[in-house]
Amino acid sequence: MPEVFLIDIDEVQPSQLYISAEKLRNVKEHFHSRKPETMEPLPVKRLGSEIIFTDGHTRALVAYLAGFKKVRVYWDEDDLDWGAYEICVKWCKEEGIRSIGDLKDRIVGPEEYEILWLKRCRRMQYDRRRNKL
Repeated sequence: MPEVFLIDIDEVQPSQLYISAEKLRNVKEHFHSRKPETMEPLPVKRLGSEIIFTDGHTRALVAYLAGFKKVRVYWDEDDLDWGAYEICVKWCKEEGIRSIGDLKDRIVGPEEYEILWLKRCRRMQYDRRRNKL
């Protein structure tokens, strides 16, 4: 198991533009923690000079909304598509998303989430594969 450590929640750059309201509701139902030390750790990676969330955006937002200043994280050791993450982080920055709290006003229903986020990501992946040929 990778080493788990605490980090200031505002120091981690999101790599996702929207939060699913349905998923947020489910995470809130199972969120009983009032201490960052007891929360399931979130995966992060270094992208250039920044630390980014590679997953767990909904859990991170729930922690933020609960008033957490720090969250437990670990270095994600999965082999990720860095080109895709660079694009997603660029999208976030272009839309003013620089910390998890910036996603609190970007909670959308399932249909919107599918169109605004999932379809956009699939299109980006398709375009990246097509351009590699």
